Amino acid sequence: MSEKIRLGMLRLSDAAPVVAAGRQGIFRAHGLDVEIIVEPSWANIADKLGYGLLEGAVMLPPLAIACALGLRGRKTDLVVPMSLSANGNALTLARKWQSELAAGGIKALASARKLRLAVVHAYSTHDLLLRYWLAASGVDPDSSVEIKALSPSEMVSSLAAGAIDGFCAGAPWSHVATKAGLGFEAIKTGDIWRNHPEKCLALRADFAAGDPTRVRQLLTALREAGAYCATPANRPVLAALLARPEYLDLPQDLIETSLDPAEGGPVFSATYPSPDHAAWFATQMLRWGKVPENALSVAQNLYRPDLYLAAGGRKPDEIEDIFCDTSARN
Repeated sequence: MSEKIRLGMLRLSDAAPVVAAGRQGIFRAHGLDVEIIVEPSWANIADKLGYGLLEGAVMLPPLAIACALGLRGRKTDLVVPMSLSANGNALTLARKWQSELAAGGIKALASARKLRLAVVHAYSTHDLLLRYWLAASGVDPDSSVEIKALSPSEMVSSLAAGAIDGFCAGAPWSHVATKAGLGFEAIKTGDIWRNHPEKCLALRADFAAGDPTRVRQLLTALREAGAYCATPANRPVLAALLARPEYLDLPQDLIETSLDPAEGGPVFSATYPSPDHAAWFATQMLRWGKVPENALSVAQNLYRPDLYLAAGGRKPDEIEDIFCDTSARN
């Protein structure tokens, strides 16, 4: 067996392909020794990639861009050779705001009070899609609401304590808040951008360049794991794996619901790393003044479909690019 590959993840349902590949023996079947390391925050993931304590991670694409630009800790040369999931996030608001949102929409609600909303990281899909939706609804995300960053596992307790009015996070945390009676789902991010790219696989560039054979094996194994996770019949077993104390440590039935795409759960079949998606993230980061002008070229170079294709992946006939409000694309 070759030297160990260390992959980081957070306690989120859309880390399922990595967990399945490890627990179902898919990594071993492809000749890989992979250590899955559960981290408490995206900051930990970024730091450990930067200092070479991880070879790769389940990653937020905007955070990968920020790391490559040197905007988040140590500047880190990364590559994104595949996507791992699409959709899977939701904006959850405190239960007390449900009737007001239903009556007047988010613009009226935000006009009456300055909402405190949390996202999982300042450089995240959650932040960009939340800002996109707010702006399209006539709400200035920089002045009309307060947006702060919290670790996903802190969202529900912060909502319960009244420290925030809502949060945008990945499954299963919206389901946890809803089941506890603390909040309600205001909108799924898949209703903002249908089948939007969510988590990606980010690898240190030196690892990817230095061991192309294991990179191909890793991508092949994760594509196989993604297909396993996308099969509805496997959902109960997958939920049982994720429910284990070392992963999400939550009730299996709740996790199983969070994995259902019909309930807004992640889609695991979209794995092609499209540079067009990287460009959208970079453009939105530029829109909100989060990155320098070279962000677009850095983001597009970060995505490596050539590595994906070399590992036997296929480019889809069409790349999803369908927004709920096309008049607000800019």
